[in-house]
Amino acid sequence: MDYKDYYKTLGVEKTATTEQIKKAYRKLARQYHPDVNPNDATAEQKFKEANEANEVLSDTEKRQKYDQMAADYQRYQQQGGRRSPGASPGAGGFDWNQYAQDNGGSGGQGEDFSDFFSSIFGGMGGGGRSSRPGAGQDYQAELELTLAEAFAGGPRTITVNGKNLRITIQPGVTDGQTIRLRDQGGPGRNGGPSGALLITLRIAPDARYARTGDDLTQDVLVPLYRALLGGEQTVETLGGPVKIKLKPETANGSRLRLRGKGFPVYRQEGQHGDLYLRLNVQLPTDLTDAERELLHQLAKLRGED
Repeated sequence: MDYKDYYKTLGVEKTATTEQIKKAYRKLARQYHPDVNPNDATAEQKFKEANEANEVLSDTEKRQKYDQMAADYQRYQQQGGRRSPGASPGAGGFDWNQYAQDNGGSGGQGEDFSDFFSSIFGGMGGGGRSSRPGAGQDYQAELELTLAEAFAGGPRTITVNGKNLRITIQPGVTDGQTIRLRDQGGPGRNGGPSGALLITLRIAPDARYARTGDDLTQDVLVPLYRALLGGEQTVETLGGPVKIKLKPETANGSRLRLRGKGFPVYRQEGQHGDLYLRLNVQLPTDLTDAERELLHQLAKLRGED
């Protein structure tokens, strides 16, 4: 029987607190959950190993027994002990029987737990699964939003496992952000709390705006005559139309900064980033004869005809 290092499985120190163990387990459970990795035998095995490690290290009684056995096994190895294949306990190998739990003929844990677990903890807490309450599994889901929906926020409905859930999106959310809904995951064990629903937000790219944090950048077409003579122009923003004033002889590619007209700052009511405008001068097309004549006159005045 091979020894299993449950601390290494969860990636925690032997001095880890219960909360640290719980956090590490949930991270691995989300990463390797069969729903996230369908038909992936490696992920499924890692998911089972994480469950087994959590079953032991999150239970005070099991953890104390495991730590004592681990210390004895480490001393045995440090003394040069080796267990030959097929060797019986006490015949030059580590005596696992001194730690084995009387299963009362239960036959251990079945396929969910290893032989190591079944031999050592098989009779504890009713067939190896703790009788204490345990939290249910966290569920994963994704919700797609447009940039405008992320800007405005508001109610949305998402369907998870055939159940419609109505949630409220806060203005200013970001792509990849996760929303956690308590008690909307898998059912708890032995009367324990349900798991959580973790919703990852996916914000679709927008052809009009580029987002950098809470700032937005937008390209604006400016008619040639307005760029030359100056004047007012209306710009459509996510927050509604805004009038801007252009100075005479505005150069192509000029940038304007509109303070507070960018994206809402998440959970900071009334605060917004900035909107940057890139001004692209638009040359007129389909000129009339009169317009061409005027341009010729302008060119002569400037000595360019």
